[in-house]
Amino acid sequence: MIELCTKKRMLIGITLLGGLTVLVLIVESHWTDNPNKLYLENYENNTTCVSGDDYEVISECHPCSAFEVASKSIDVCVHARYKEVLKCRSGETITRSCDRVAWLEERAFWKFEAFMFILALSSCISVCWRENVLRQRIIGKVVRQLRASV
Repeated sequence: MIELCTKKRMLIGITLLGGLTVLVLIVESHWTDNPNKLYLENYENNTTCVSGDDYEVISECHPCSAFEVASKSIDVCVHARYKEVLKCRSGETITRSCDRVAWLEERAFWKFEAFMFILALSSCISVCWRENVLRQRIIGKVVRQLRASV
């Protein structure tokens, strides 16, 4: 299929795919929520901190413990499984749910990269091994043909 495409068609196709990628990134950036916004449903129920207040992150986003989830002692752990501790401008310390833990995401990324590297390395080794086997078969075939002709 790809052999039938001319250079002009390939260039147009790549340009269209690149443009579509940029368009998707722009649309996605406008539709995603700003992580600095505070939503009341992400907080403990007893908070007096108003949405839009200035705040300081005391404890970065981290997973809730199994006890916190099972005992439902912290409301935000029941829904999101991740929490971060904030200090509002008023001085109140509250707990907010969060979506991702940066170091867990980074660890998962590096695990994926390591797995892909091992897969690529094993594929490379198997291809080289297969090429050597096929080369030896061809050499053996040529040797047999030369012996038969003499």
